[in-house]
Amino acid sequence: MVSPAAGFAGLPGAVAVSHLSVYDWESADGASGGTPHLHLTCSEAYVVTGGRGAVQTLSAEGLDTTPLAPGSLVWFTPGTIHRLVNEDGLRIVVLMQNNGLPEAGDAVLTLPPAYLTDPDTYARAVRIPDAAEPEQAAAARRRRDLAIEGFTALRTAWEAGDERPLLDFQRSAAALVRPRVAEWRARWEEGAAEAARQTGAQLDRLAAGDATHLAEARLHARLPAAQGRFGMCGRLNTYDIHGPDGPDS
Repeated sequence: MVSPAAGFAGLPGAVAVSHLSVYDWESADGASGGTPHLHLTCSEAYVVTGGRGAVQTLSAEGLDTTPLAPGSLVWFTPGTIHRLVNEDGLRIVVLMQNNGLPEAGDAVLTLPPAYLTDPDTYARAVRIPDAAEPEQAAAARRRRDLAIEGFTALRTAWEAGDERPLLDFQRSAAALVRPRVAEWRARWEEGAAEAARQTGAQLDRLAAGDATHLAEARLHARLPAAQGRFGMCGRLNTYDIHGPDGPDS
């Protein structure tokens, strides 16, 4: 049997964490901020650490705008289209469910329908090139603007009482990621599912009066593995949760 202390060494609850400085690029509607998108299997949470802004959302519940200020805690479930708006230096700690799945592409941007026809077409539209920073920034801004165009069309249709474009986008998003579901399931089995199994094993041991797993406790420490990466919503500092430990890791 896998040791309940050694079987999973990720962050509590198998979450992923990153620090986000939201883009201050103005878009066609006059608002500055990130790229609207949804997640297929992962809930997401924001803990606002600085600045001010808002998150615009669209789901079957409707349209909403939630103000963000230091100390705000906001989270939403898979399928919620969300767009961060930066009003004044918005900075956020982002927590993502199912560590490993967000990094493997559990998100689809709200591009216009012509870009959602197949995985290759979509991948070309959202790719950030391995190039100098100005070229990466230009690519990130282009895909953001495409997603704003698609998001605006979805919002306009919803406000007119037409939910078909939203349902069509959801179906297109599911079709785009379908070829990757087997890979995602393997990541989930090794991550969030294993973390839950580990807790079950610990409970079984405690119920039997066995505390030996406590002797296997250890501490993990990380510094950001990547800083200033161009993400969907802004510049990201990210962590390699599964890399080697150490004082300079």
